[in-house]
Amino acid sequence: MAMKRKHKRLTFVIVAMALIGVATGLILFALGDGISLFHSPTDIVEKQPGPDQRLRLGGLVEDGSLRSEDGSATVHFIVTDLENSVPVTYEGLLPDLFREGQGIVAEGHVINGVFVATEVLAKHDEKYMAPEVADALKKSGNWRDNEASAPASTMGAPAK
Repeated sequence: MAMKRKHKRLTFVIVAMALIGVATGLILFALGDGISLFHSPTDIVEKQPGPDQRLRLGGLVEDGSLRSEDGSATVHFIVTDLENSVPVTYEGLLPDLFREGQGIVAEGHVINGVFVATEVLAKHDEKYMAPEVADALKKSGNWRDNEASAPASTMGAPAK
């Protein structure tokens, strides 16, 4: 007994959807290690992520916290959202624009309460702050709305 045309179409649609689902699952599994979520210092203090979880830490570099180890490229500093702070260790050259008191985003892992960064990104000028850092500061209630923190969309607007 031959399948009706309607049943063949239905079978094809079901098989195609199953294949798409399997392909999506494999892609997400493969990208799992490459996906890094943004966290503020408060998130890290409260959630205490494991050392195998890759993430992005954003906040302000605490004034007076930057120090380097003699004879090595390792630097230590503290990132804060003005509510909580997280110590950071980074081995390598910091970006030219890296300064205390400015917003940064660092990628890496938390090991024994210390964020071990594999990459550090600094803002590109005094009028820009990474959206994630600005959102975290707003969430913690420590956002200072002034000209220095103007969103990029207001840049280039005619002066009044």
